[in-house]
Amino acid sequence: MTVLMAIGTGKGLYLARSVDDRKRWELSGPHFPMTQVYAAAIDRRGGRPRLLVGVTSSHWGPSVSVSDDLGETWQESDPPPVAFPEDTGEKVARVWQIAPGPPGQPQRVYAGVEPSALFVSDDGGMTYELVRGLWDHPHRPTWTPGFGGKCIHTVLPHPGEPDTVLVAMSTGGVYRTTDGGKSWSATNTGIKAYFLPDQFPEYGQCVHKVARNLDRPDQMFAQNHHGVYRSDDGGVTWKSIADGLPADFGFPMVAHPHRPGVIYNFPLIADGRRFPPDFRCRVFRSEDAGAGWTALSDGLPDGPFYPTVLRDAMCADDAYPAGIYFGTRSGEVYASADEGDSWQQVAAHLPDVLCVRAAVVS
Repeated sequence: MTVLMAIGTGKGLYLARSVDDRKRWELSGPHFPMTQVYAAAIDRRGGRPRLLVGVTSSHWGPSVSVSDDLGETWQESDPPPVAFPEDTGEKVARVWQIAPGPPGQPQRVYAGVEPSALFVSDDGGMTYELVRGLWDHPHRPTWTPGFGGKCIHTVLPHPGEPDTVLVAMSTGGVYRTTDGGKSWSATNTGIKAYFLPDQFPEYGQCVHKVARNLDRPDQMFAQNHHGVYRSDDGGVTWKSIADGLPADFGFPMVAHPHRPGVIYNFPLIADGRRFPPDFRCRVFRSEDAGAGWTALSDGLPDGPFYPTVLRDAMCADDAYPAGIYFGTRSGEVYASADEGDSWQQVAAHLPDVLCVRAAVVS
């Protein structure tokens, strides 16, 4: 079994490969040096794995590059594959999310960008078109930037209903379409926006990440700007599952690929104190859809630990047992080959880690 991990950083993309059941890793890179890589995906729907990365160059701007040979060579369409139509008067600042579509649409790929917009590709991620239904939504002019920017950072296509897609943005919250993107509804009932006068508005929440297990697609989990939530109705309504966590602030939320109701989280103290609680490096796992939480730290640093883990810098692979991974803003990457029970350091001294994705590739 070969597992590939794509590590996007503030100075390029690094690839880590393991061929011995994730015991040892070989690191290569940087690919795309001196660029910011906020988004990556490993798409295995076509049989041969395809890597897609959102690359932002301070000189050339944002783009999406594609590799069909595990990063040996890269392709990029010309003109840039993700661009606003001229009539919008906007320019893409950054690609924040790349999400392969459902199994029944093997060429479909979604891209969430800054400023908040959704693009769709039907040629495997080589070229993209703006999803006008969301761009023309009457709420859009009042969406505002979060601390990291005004962006769509979560795109979750329904695995069995091709016309159903859920997105999340900072700020704006969760939106959902059931008609292929023609119309969208804000679905934030139960999610708190403590920084607004009306703390439970229709929209305007700063949702940091949403995750789902494909075998139970209508159950979703969200990390909010203070608040951790579960939805049992496809993201329409939400209830708190923060009890048992040492803090309700954080960025990532990861769903186990094979065990519905198993999720992973990396809490931080608060929005004004973005450190792990007690300055300890711990991943928290729930095995009952958020009813209870267990701290996981075997093999992680014992001493004071101060870095942040960003929203897309934590992920799971699709092996058995599942591997769990996370990277920090101080450049460390940690991996677990046993679903979080124990950990090893894969890399250190990298640039700040912005995203991590992993998958079995052979």
